[in-house]
Amino acid sequence: MTLAGRPRAWFRRLPVVVRLVLAVAVTMSLVLTGAAGLVYWRVQTALDQQLNDDLTTYRHSLDQAVRTGAGLPPGPSGSLRQVLDAHGRVLSSSDAVRREPLLTPAELGVVMRGTTVHRDVGSLLPIAPDALRLQAGSVTADGRTRIVVTAVRRGHRDEALRELLAQLGIASGLTLIAASYVGYRTARAALRPVERYRVGAATLAGGAQNLRLDVPTDRDDEITRLGHTLNHMLDQLEAAAERERRFVADASHELRTPLTLMRAEVDVALHRPRSAEELTETLRSVDAEVQRLIDLSDALLDLEELGGTSHITRAPVRLADLVDTAVSPHRRTAERAGYGLHIDADDTTVDVDARWLVPAVGNLVDNALRHGSTSVRVTAAVRDGRVRIRVGDDGPGFPAEFLPRAFDRFARAEASRTSKGSGLGLAFVHAVATAHGGTAQARNTAYGAVVTLDLPCRAPGGAG
Repeated sequence: MTLAGRPRAWFRRLPVVVRLVLAVAVTMSLVLTGAAGLVYWRVQTALDQQLNDDLTTYRHSLDQAVRTGAGLPPGPSGSLRQVLDAHGRVLSSSDAVRREPLLTPAELGVVMRGTTVHRDVGSLLPIAPDALRLQAGSVTADGRTRIVVTAVRRGHRDEALRELLAQLGIASGLTLIAASYVGYRTARAALRPVERYRVGAATLAGGAQNLRLDVPTDRDDEITRLGHTLNHMLDQLEAAAERERRFVADASHELRTPLTLMRAEVDVALHRPRSAEELTETLRSVDAEVQRLIDLSDALLDLEELGGTSHITRAPVRLADLVDTAVSPHRRTAERAGYGLHIDADDTTVDVDARWLVPAVGNLVDNALRHGSTSVRVTAAVRDGRVRIRVGDDGPGFPAEFLPRAFDRFARAEASRTSKGSGLGLAFVHAVATAHGGTAQARNTAYGAVVTLDLPCRAPGGAG
């Protein structure tokens, strides 16, 4: 890691609250430094302007007096003066600087060439006892060159600037402390819900059930939306766990019966000698139970896949072709049983997932053929952006007590308990409808039972 990267890595390892406070402190320091520098510069400029104006006015009056030979006028309070000849000898001077020339030999040469010299004597910090601001220029009197030097003491100006620096430093420090404190409190308040969410997640990881985060309902900020997202994730996790529990429970419940029958058949075959015909019949019975186990496992896996999929894959398909594909495998069964199989489907295009919808309709046709009397009717139409597929038979219909739980897993009418089927067909149909964002409805009519699939679809053309 480079030297420049080490501070960044160190900064990223700090807690979020500390990073936010440091960012606020650094930003406020820059802002306060800039503001204090601007205020100091404005005050210093004003004081210097006043000082320079007084100094210039005093020097002009001295220049006039030296040119005319009049007496030298008094200057402002704390002012000093010197009049020098061309060789730097003091001709006239204030008492405080009578023996000490205010100009250096180099500055004297500059003034003799006609340039005005400005210079500060002493510094603002550390404090100098005799801080001056001087101005020197040449003037001609009686044909001879004279150097007029004026100076004013900077004590009041420097004292005012030092006082200003102290006040700015105190004010900036207090402001920085206040801003850092407010930033710390604000960051803690803003991140407090995140900490609650973290504790809640830790509780969930510890085995808590039905946990939901306490998210305010009267706000819509980033933290609140995070809480809603986490709650939605918890809903999905709970739903997935519930599906897993149901899958295990359903599988264990339904697999027990065929496994028990297979074990009984094998035990009987092993406990006494059996003829070849009897062994063949036993194997056929075991094969039937194995096929039942395969069908049951396939149905459970299909239900699990549908329940665990957040969306299906829609694709354009001709509705008439979809219904024909679903019904075709059952035509021979209907012919052997002497059933009439009537189909009435719109010739239009819909956007659905045919991979799931075809077996769902096929399940309904298979149920109708098993429970009907003489005929099965399948209708499919698109109206108002929805496709409605109805499968009806002319049988006795659903038992009244069975209708409320017709789409539950392993729900079977008492009259059909001994018939073929696992009780997962209608549950699969309901899962397909729900995955499409639609509904499945079972009801009895005057002619028999009818199951209706009502699904939203997009019909690019055709009826609807």
